[in-house]
Amino acid sequence: MEEMFDYLSPQWAIEVERKLRLELSPEKMNHVTSSMNNIYENCKDGKRQFFYVSFKDGSIDEVITGFGDGPKAEFIINGEYEVFKQISQATLGAQRALMTGQLKLKGNMVKALKLASLVDRINKIIATIPANY
Repeated sequence: MEEMFDYLSPQWAIEVERKLRLELSPEKMNHVTSSMNNIYENCKDGKRQFFYVSFKDGSIDEVITGFGDGPKAEFIINGEYEVFKQISQATLGAQRALMTGQLKLKGNMVKALKLASLVDRINKIIATIPANY
């Protein structure tokens, strides 16, 4: 039986990092250097949580989850837990959530649009991780 991970737990973050390293080469990531911090509002326990990912020259640098606002990042994305959950389950696209106001982005919008397809790749990999939401 496949191992289940609690969504946003440290173990889930380790699995996310493992899968991203395995499936995303620097070439597939266009050798991008960037960082993204998703801030989850209204989590199940009522606390604010974060999911932070950074890349250097297209390789995964860090994947961190925790409580509060998390590390500084090039892009900060705020939204409700339920919206990020749908994105992580691949039932809602991140671009659609941004365009419909379900997520709020702080950062260079032009660069964010250029990176949108890379974020979609990341989210498709995350969606393959069995998780308890």
